[in-house]
Amino acid sequence: MVITTDFFTPVVDDAYDYGAISAANSISDIYAMGGQPFLALNVAALPPDLPLEISADIIRGAAEKALEAGVVIAGGHTIQDKEPKFGLVVVGFVNPNTMISKKGALPGDRLVLTKPLGFGVTTTALKQQLAAAKDVREVVKWMTRLNREASQLAVAAGVKSGTDVTGYSLLGHALEMASASEVAFRLHYPSIPFVSGARNYAERWTFPGGAADNKMYFEKQVRFDAGIDESARMLLFDPQTSGGLLLAVPPQKLDEFLARAKEMEQPAWVIGEVIPGSGIEVLSA
Repeated sequence: MVITTDFFTPVVDDAYDYGAISAANSISDIYAMGGQPFLALNVAALPPDLPLEISADIIRGAAEKALEAGVVIAGGHTIQDKEPKFGLVVVGFVNPNTMISKKGALPGDRLVLTKPLGFGVTTTALKQQLAAAKDVREVVKWMTRLNREASQLAVAAGVKSGTDVTGYSLLGHALEMASASEVAFRLHYPSIPFVSGARNYAERWTFPGGAADNKMYFEKQVRFDAGIDESARMLLFDPQTSGGLLLAVPPQKLDEFLARAKEMEQPAWVIGEVIPGSGIEVLSA
């Protein structure tokens, strides 16, 4: 049995979407372990003057996303607070023989990412009233997407090392995997997927504060090619909400993994490989 919790303040304006994103994000931690979620509790802090229909939409969004995941919301707890906060405690089961952890990546494994990046820089642009509606719809679609199929693919391919990409950014979570596995990661920047507006908002520097924190904490362990500019680098430090899975797929299983992903309409991008050494190197080609 595994248990996890996560909650955060609103990242989008729509209350229903906020609830659904929160639920998908919370449930993702179980999927990142190769597990199956089955029960959840709401964790909510809501302003007393918040209109009832908004609170109801938040909870409904989470409930319907949990239903999609086959998760029963069995209750929860609510307190009053000046700023809304919402998330879930999630309980699941995982087979110890197939459990995915940050350890276990081996030189030669291919690094696969199952959602694009750029959620943080886009949602911060939204808060600054700079984001185009189509870009917001795109990131909401990704953030509300469950990592269920990606997790099932990883377990079937015998993946031992993986994580979900959330607040510590792609580089932060990749470094956790590399450090735990006592290896280095090589990433190929042109292979890394981004949502449509990410580069535009990066150049306008609408990064959330967490991006600077991630850069300050992790950059000493990252080596960038000189051809990668500052905006491009910062996109790899961009905090993600309900991001995809980063998986170290054994090379002999890669073709089968990608073929099955295509059949399941599960996006998957090969963005690099595991190599001997330590830290992360990011190549411009």
